[in-house]
Amino acid sequence: MIEAAIFVIFPLCMAMAAFCDIISMKIPNRVSVILAASFFVIAPFSGMDLATFGWSLVAASTVFAGCFALFAFNVMGGGDAKILSAAALWYGFNIDLVALLGFTGIYGGLLALVVLMIRANQNVLLISPIPIPMHFFKDRAGIPYGVAIGAAAFSTYPDTEIFTRALSHLS
Repeated sequence: MIEAAIFVIFPLCMAMAAFCDIISMKIPNRVSVILAASFFVIAPFSGMDLATFGWSLVAASTVFAGCFALFAFNVMGGGDAKILSAAALWYGFNIDLVALLGFTGIYGGLLALVVLMIRANQNVLLISPIPIPMHFFKDRAGIPYGVAIGAAAFSTYPDTEIFTRALSHLS
């Protein structure tokens, strides 16, 4: 049962965050709260020791501090900061977190190029049958970075300790 929760809750929350961000440029607080709260419920039953649990809290706090600084300088949205901090709980303070943050930057750069191409070709895209949310055409609207965070999470989550431990319990 715990293994099923590990395999479903994190990916579902990340997919929901990415979907909401691309549609409305907002990540609902409840997605971050569910992601963080479910970690606190699942971690003790996953075989995680107290030291690893503590390092997960350090990881989330560190990511939150960095994201808060970016939010204060209007570089990152508040929803992005919260979902990335909640995701850091699941990764812990190790190389997996570095991979998540690195892939987030890479996918974020690619996403920025796509958004810039959409904005550069807005005259053609506005009359096309492709359903593109209108906020993509506003120069000051920003970038739905939750999509990059979600893509990075999907790329790196199978390598995390909590995921691999749950996978080894199934075999």
